[in-house]
Amino acid sequence: MMYEFLINNRTDLAARCREKVALRPGRIASEAQLQNGVPMFLDQLIRTLAIERTSTPMESRSISGPAGGGLALSEMGISAAQHGRELLALGFTVDQVVHDYGDLCQAITDLAIERDAPFQIDEFRTLNRCLDNAIADAVTEFSYQRDSAAAAKLAKDNNERLGYFVHELRNLLGTTALAFTAAKVGNLNLSGATGTILEKSIFNLSKLIDTSLDDIKEIGRREGELLSFSLSAFIAEAQASAELSAEKSGCKFKVQAVDTDLQISGNRPLLLAALANILQNAFKFTQDHTEVVLSAYASADRIRIDVTDHCGGLPPGAEQSMFLPFSQSGKNRTGAGLGLTIAKQSVVASGGNLSVHNVPEVGCIFTISLPRRSVAA
Repeated sequence: MMYEFLINNRTDLAARCREKVALRPGRIASEAQLQNGVPMFLDQLIRTLAIERTSTPMESRSISGPAGGGLALSEMGISAAQHGRELLALGFTVDQVVHDYGDLCQAITDLAIERDAPFQIDEFRTLNRCLDNAIADAVTEFSYQRDSAAAAKLAKDNNERLGYFVHELRNLLGTTALAFTAAKVGNLNLSGATGTILEKSIFNLSKLIDTSLDDIKEIGRREGELLSFSLSAFIAEAQASAELSAEKSGCKFKVQAVDTDLQISGNRPLLLAALANILQNAFKFTQDHTEVVLSAYASADRIRIDVTDHCGGLPPGAEQSMFLPFSQSGKNRTGAGLGLTIAKQSVVASGGNLSVHNVPEVGCIFTISLPRRSVAA
């Protein structure tokens, strides 16, 4: 009888299943996995068989569910669903969920042959029903949780993309407004430097909108090529736009001389937006009557672009969290807290890295590190 066979060989069957799991690549049986997996299923199967030997066999459905599945709450369904969630959290695939229950079926069959244990046809039907229901519930929950995680990630990516667009749109409109106000108040000729800044801001604003439309049409398509360009010209363009923001913030802005032979490669609009975000962050937090310094230079096979401020230093733990979305550690909480997050993503997209070095009680140095390119490149 299968009922007595399972009771007498429960430990041996669980051990055989663990051995099969260990032989499968990429599988490590955890305590949580085993608790809601084979041992619990065996207990529920034994209780099901015991009830089916009584005068009220249909009461076993509350433990293992009806034949053919369907919408029915059962102990086996609850534990199988939990098992599916645990396997997803451990990084397993849906076929490995099925294999877990297949291992038990194989172990029961092999051991029954070795012990020459006879089973009744009705007991095989019960075993198959329990396996079918457990596999269905485990796979259903596994798939649901996996799809939910994928949908949540997609929503998060879309929100970050929208946040980037709104943040850069605000920055460009801010620069445009500053240039327009400067030209209006100063009665300036728009053919001069201020007019050039205004023209570039309007151009970049239009390009941002066009790029966003392209992104909607073809999600995931990489915008722009990683082309080589002059570091000095890049810094000069960043300086022209940043000077207006520095003046509005009431802080000094100094740009160190840049070697005209130095070249970098990357997505220039993205890198320019990243540097603008870092500079605006420096203008925002540097203390009154202090200086923000922008410098760019070569260091072996890397190009380093440093933005040094006098914010007074970072609070404990800020270096690890300041590049996270919506992270704001200073007293000034204006803005969305996305500037440094967007800046880091933009730098990484060009094969670089963005880091911060804290100088206690003085300030901090943000460094963009990019691959160095020769003039010939």
